[in-house]
Amino acid sequence: MIPYPHIDPVIFAAGPLKIRWYGLMYVLGFIASYMLVKHQIKQLKLHDFDRHFENLNMTLILCLVLGGRLGYVLFYNFSYYIKYPLEILATWHGGMSFHGAFIGVIIGAIFFCRAKKLDFWQCADLFAVTTPIGIGLGRIGNFINGELFGRATTVPWAMVFPDGGPVGRHPSQLYESLLEGVVLFIILWTMRNRLRFRGAMLALFLLFYGFFRMVVELFREPDVNIGL
Repeated sequence: MIPYPHIDPVIFAAGPLKIRWYGLMYVLGFIASYMLVKHQIKQLKLHDFDRHFENLNMTLILCLVLGGRLGYVLFYNFSYYIKYPLEILATWHGGMSFHGAFIGVIIGAIFFCRAKKLDFWQCADLFAVTTPIGIGLGRIGNFINGELFGRATTVPWAMVFPDGGPVGRHPSQLYESLLEGVVLFIILWTMRNRLRFRGAMLALFLLFYGFFRMVVELFREPDVNIGL
């Protein structure tokens, strides 16, 4: 087995203020997405999107965080958050649902694009290409937190996670980071200028994300309280 690295989830703390790796991964994902979507807009000369991009980007980030957190609260651990409602705000502890985040972003994009008379499918394609970066970084944050670990196994690279009992387990967070992050991003970035019809990148993202997620589920520990 490979020893679990036991990285402190807190990068540094100053009194009540704590900077965590999990939160940093989201910030890095947002920055990378911003830069690459901006690059695509300039490359494709999408002047309408360029004019509204700052507001669009902030709107979608807000919808992602709200949707991801509410999705986790409602679908995965509702009874706990009814008992401790203030914990809903403690996003730095982890607990984001991809499904909730995806729904939140789609709803936000639809309303924003209608309000500004932008092409929703063009918007979806632009952000779909960069979404795997955030997913991949988020999974690394899960790994550092020691959560979302895999099933028990005897493979040579198995790890004993702090909350996973004494048995070795698949580091399924890293599998997801590789497949849903690195590999999926390479596919979408390579294909972004080859498939010209509207909605192509969104469709390709959903197709490959669904496939990779099904593959990883074979190695991931089922848990009704696990969100993302």
